[in-house]
Amino acid sequence: MKYLVTGTAGFIGFHVAKELLERGDEVVGLDVINDYYDINLKYARLAHMGIQRDLVKKGKLVQSNSIPDYRFIQQDLAVKETLLDLFAQEKFDVVIHLAAQAGVRYSLSNPEVYIESNIVAFLNILEACRFHPVKHLVYASSSSVYGSNEKMPFSTSDSVDHPISLYAASKKSNELMAHTYSHLFNIPTTGLRFFTVYGPWGRPDMALFLFTEAIVKGEPIQVFNYGKMKRDFTYIDDIVTGVIKVADRPASPNVDFDGQNPDPGSSVAPYKVYNIGNSTPVLLMDYIHAVEKGLGKKAEMNLLPMQPGDVLSSHAEVSDLVRDTGYKPNTPIDQGVKSFTDWYLDYYKK
Repeated sequence: MKYLVTGTAGFIGFHVAKELLERGDEVVGLDVINDYYDINLKYARLAHMGIQRDLVKKGKLVQSNSIPDYRFIQQDLAVKETLLDLFAQEKFDVVIHLAAQAGVRYSLSNPEVYIESNIVAFLNILEACRFHPVKHLVYASSSSVYGSNEKMPFSTSDSVDHPISLYAASKKSNELMAHTYSHLFNIPTTGLRFFTVYGPWGRPDMALFLFTEAIVKGEPIQVFNYGKMKRDFTYIDDIVTGVIKVADRPASPNVDFDGQNPDPGSSVAPYKVYNIGNSTPVLLMDYIHAVEKGLGKKAEMNLLPMQPGDVLSSHAEVSDLVRDTGYKPNTPIDQGVKSFTDWYLDYYKK
């Protein structure tokens, strides 16, 4: 199978591409390599996959020097023509679209970026799949779509009409756009609502990275809502397994779909949305204690109020993903956090 994986200089995309290649698939990786966070980390992920930094140029496919079935292209998904050309040339079997502008707080000050990167770019992906049909389009949504919802655990059968950040609204838009193309053009699409993914090679803007960096430097960490939050932290290896299991199972119409009582997570079209999380929420303070344990060093904490756009708690209902794919997250928090802190200390030579 030939896969296009977008966002392969990013955290999840890097790990997904690596796993696909290890099982014998052919992968073309794509990333714009923007400066939302340290581009050196992005290039380091690429180097780990045999892509030499000095060979990376916009619009040019670069062959890995260590993995025969891996090529990478730096490309902006907001430019439709070049994307259509890539699809026409490569004839992908499956697309796993993980590239996006991430971050809830960043969307408060940079809203335009989210429209271009998360909506215009996704429209172009859909158009490319329309004119150059693929067996399956899997794309990243987010647990942020649950917004003001308070019923736990979050279920894909719940309404998600009250986002509290533009980032969340852009991800909900992706789900609506995907459904339209599944309905009109019979493109099998599956959206994955990720729940706080963490692990080695993680993003520097995420809490685990920020906590680790500050504790190592002996600086105080910022703990929002005074630590009284829960998150469905999910280890990267569990996420990758789930993503690939979903990719291997193209979305199909729900034969029991009831238009009088419609299920938001499925359709008469080949469309599906899943939560993908650990389904075991962890207190933020327990997460911080796991970081302290991994580093062997206590944290100094600045306890702060809730930030705009944040949610108090997240908890994924994943029974349909378990039923349909056999997905089974099994990485304990202490083990997963220790894997990250070990990676961090090695990568930064601390």
